[in-house]
Amino acid sequence: MNTFRTFFHFRIVGALLAGLVIVFVGWQGWQMNQNLQQEQLVLRKQTEQLSQELSDLKHQDQYVINQKLEEEIGSIQKTYGDAVGSYEELLLWKPYAKDTSKLDELFADALAMLAKRNYASASAVIAALRTGIREERAKNAAVSSVPANVAVNNAAPASGYSRQRVDTDAGSFLVDIIAGDLSSTRVIVDTASDGTCTKDCPVTSLGDYVSRSGAYAGVNGSYFCPAEYPSCTDKKNSFDTLLMNKNKVYFNSDNNVYSTVPAVIFLGGSVRFVGQSLEWGRDTGVDGVIANRPALVMGGNIVFSGEGEPKEGNRGNRSFVANKGNVVYIGVVHGASVAESAKVMKALGMDNALNLDNGGSTALWSGGYRVGPGRNIPNAILFVRK
Repeated sequence: MNTFRTFFHFRIVGALLAGLVIVFVGWQGWQMNQNLQQEQLVLRKQTEQLSQELSDLKHQDQYVINQKLEEEIGSIQKTYGDAVGSYEELLLWKPYAKDTSKLDELFADALAMLAKRNYASASAVIAALRTGIREERAKNAAVSSVPANVAVNNAAPASGYSRQRVDTDAGSFLVDIIAGDLSSTRVIVDTASDGTCTKDCPVTSLGDYVSRSGAYAGVNGSYFCPAEYPSCTDKKNSFDTLLMNKNKVYFNSDNNVYSTVPAVIFLGGSVRFVGQSLEWGRDTGVDGVIANRPALVMGGNIVFSGEGEPKEGNRGNRSFVANKGNVVYIGVVHGASVAESAKVMKALGMDNALNLDNGGSTALWSGGYRVGPGRNIPNAILFVRK
C-alpha cells in the first residue's frame, strides 16, 4: 500500500512539474511543435528518473519517503500557484507599461528555479516580482494625467464619438465615449462562437466584429479566460456569464439560472439594466443581452464602492456600457480603478452603467480603433444603424 501511495505521489509531482515546463516554454515564445518536443523530452527523463527512484524505495524507509514526498508536493503546489498568479498579474500590467524587461527577467528566473525544484529561491524571486509590478503601477498612477489639449466636459455627448476630461472628487480622468441614440441605433451583441463554448473557444478582433455586422461602433464585451493565462488551460477563451447574441442564441443559460451577475438588455427602442441575471428570462424578442460585473451605477446612484477582487482596485483602462434615457453609451475610462470608473459614470449623469472586460482586452471602435485593438475576444457590443 505504501509503495502504491508513493508511486501515486510521484505521478502527481511529475504532472505538476510538466505544467511548470509548459508555462516556461510558453513564456519563451517557442513554436507549438518545439513545445511538444521539449515536453516529451522532459517527461521521458522524469519517467526514467522516477522509475529508478521507485526501484530504490524497496530498500528505504517508506514512512520517511512518504513524508518527504508530501512536503515536496506541497512546495510544488504553492510555488506553481504563485508563479501562475505572478504571470497573470504581469500580463495585466503589460498594456500600460513602457518597459517590463526587468520584470520579465525576474519571472524567467523564477521559472528556471522552479524547474530545478529550488522552491525557496523561486518563492523569493516571485515575491520580488510582485513587489516590482506593484511599485511600477504606483509610479504610473502617480504620473498619470489627462493631456493638456483635452477640455473638461462632464456632459455626456448627445451623439457620436467624444474624447473628454471628466472631473470627479477622485480626480480628473480621460474618457473616450460613444453615444448611440436608440431612435436611430440598434445595439447588438456578437460572438465568435455559434453557441456555448467551455474550452478552446474561437475569438476574433473587435474590428472584425464591427466589419461583419456592418456596425459603426463597438466595444469589447464580457470577462473571459484568455488562452495565454496558465490558469485558463482547461477553459481557453471561454466566458461563463449570460449572453444572447445577434442570432437570438443564449449562451451559458443553464449555469446562470440563479446568477447574481448584473446584466444589460437591449430592447430595441429602450434599454434595461438588472442587478442580477436571474431577474431576466430567456426572451428572444430583444436585440441583445450581456452580463458582466460589477454594476457601477444603477438608478443614477453609484453601487460599487471598491469591494471585490484586488485587481479591481488597480488603475487601468476600464471599458463600460451605460445609458442615459434612451441613449446607450460605450467607452473607456483611462487610468482608473473600477470604483473611480463608477464615479466618472456618476459625474457624466448616467442612469445605469456596467463594467466590461478590461486590461489587455480593452478595445473601442468608432471609424477605426480609438482604443486598442487589444487581444482577440469572444464577444463584443456593437452599434448598428437602423
